[in-house]
Amino acid sequence: MRLLSETHPLVTGVTSDAPLVRALRGDRPERVPVWFMRQAGRSLPEYRALRQETRMLDACLDPALASEITLQPVRRHGVDAAVFFSDIVVPLLLAGVEVDLVAGKGPVFAHPVRTAADVEHCRATYTPERLREALEPVREAVRLTVAELGETPLVGFAGAPFTLAAYLVEGGPSREHLRARTLMQSEPEVWHDLLEWVADLSAVFLEAQVEAGASAVQLFDSWAGSLSVNDYREYVAPASARALSLVRQLGFHHPGWHGYADVALQVPVIHFAVGSGHLLEALAELGPDAVGVDWRIPLDEASERLGSEMPLQGNLDPALLGAPDEALEAHLADVLTRGQHAPAHILNLGHGVPPETDPAVLTRIVELAHAF
Repeated sequence: MRLLSETHPLVTGVTSDAPLVRALRGDRPERVPVWFMRQAGRSLPEYRALRQETRMLDACLDPALASEITLQPVRRHGVDAAVFFSDIVVPLLLAGVEVDLVAGKGPVFAHPVRTAADVEHCRATYTPERLREALEPVREAVRLTVAELGETPLVGFAGAPFTLAAYLVEGGPSREHLRARTLMQSEPEVWHDLLEWVADLSAVFLEAQVEAGASAVQLFDSWAGSLSVNDYREYVAPASARALSLVRQLGFHHPGWHGYADVALQVPVIHFAVGSGHLLEALAELGPDAVGVDWRIPLDEASERLGSEMPLQGNLDPALLGAPDEALEAHLADVLTRGQHAPAHILNLGHGVPPETDPAVLTRIVELAHAF
């Protein structure tokens, strides 16, 4: 295990007793920790004002701007964690892959990756070493953010290998990922080579965020829900585990923390996949500290399926953010009550904040959850 620097907020103890970090250790802090996926971004007017003349990927690579966007929802909502403002394609971009974010569409790749020759070119050209050398803007953004956050932990994140590979094979967004799933089945060796390469890029991206000061990370899989359990375990799970491997090698000592003074603790890891209720056990098998649950499965049922042994994150239905107050508050109370069946619970959405969300609704959710 490689120990984090002496100035890291988990090492100094600044964030090691934060409600989010305690929940990820299986503890129940005095209040339920709350943060929202996509809390930094489109729903905030202050974000839209900053982004008026700046392209998304340029904003991600401007350390001061990325830090400010990361901090905005913490100031506005009083959430218990910041999530680093970036995009899942940033590690690919910094490694040299030609990609653009097209408004209203998403990531578009100039050269889709569909053959053994394509994969070999990527592995030889867009290397983890090249990415590591290009990550200084990300590290600086994390350092700036952590310096402002104080006791509030920063959650780093990366896209999971399957999601990134699906984009690469399709050349852009796709609902069914038919090309990707066909490649998976027809040329499994090519598929595994592709996922290993992408996993290594995600791993380096996560490692950089943690070393610069992130107190936890989340591996985010947008498209894993399109896979069967068997396909996920055989063709995807090993690469997701590989993506988490570098973070799992980073640890810290925190004297006096719940009797762990003489043990090196690992940086907490959350794994979340959309539409993954049928994959719940498979996600847990990767060994995260918590599994994110989307809105399709109740938290008490999810906890029971996992032996009531794993902290859970989730799982407010994003659609309820636009519902009448009574409906939203009843749903929130139900989620919080069901979350008590798990060893620990981090309140979040079952996916990301929709761009049309009224920010005042998110602030109200935080207040109600903290008072629950």
